[in-house]
Amino acid sequence: MADKVGLSAAQRSRIRRLSARRELEPDEEGGELNIVPFLDIIMNVLMFVLATISVTFTTMIDSSPPRAGGGSSRAPTKPTLALNIVVIDKGFLVSAFGQRIGEGCQAPGPGLAVGRVIVGGHDDYDYAGLTQCAKRLKSQVPEAADETAATITANSNIPYQVIISTMDSLRKSDDDQTLFPDITFGVAK
Repeated sequence: MADKVGLSAAQRSRIRRLSARRELEPDEEGGELNIVPFLDIIMNVLMFVLATISVTFTTMIDSSPPRAGGGSSRAPTKPTLALNIVVIDKGFLVSAFGQRIGEGCQAPGPGLAVGRVIVGGHDDYDYAGLTQCAKRLKSQVPEAADETAATITANSNIPYQVIISTMDSLRKSDDDQTLFPDITFGVAK
């Protein structure tokens, strides 16, 4: 049998001393990190970022508000187009020359100037028809050919993309003719 080698008394004493729990002196304490102030700072920074992110990433479209009573009291000496488009669920109401334009955008009259159409199996707004209507109205009076302003008004339930597409269809025609680049967004009453 193999000799069992035991530990000496000094070795056992040293092992006991090293494995025993000892109280730390106040200057030796392995203190905990207090992360509460750090978390407070992170939360404040996070709240600031969340509050300002909506301001930073918004889209801007150049437009000017309608002028209320901001002109001379005299009537214009030349005919003005004064194009006004109202976007509703069923299509576009168009008024020009101080009167409403009727169906088909041919002459004055009641009803929708440009209705909705079926595009790819879906009911959608007729943006091409609106462009043709604006082009036709602009060409009717030669004195108003240099007019570049139009006003768009929309019902409150009209999606944002429809308004943007309406603006785009009024700015240029299919043959890159500039129609109404100065769009003013009106408020529905």
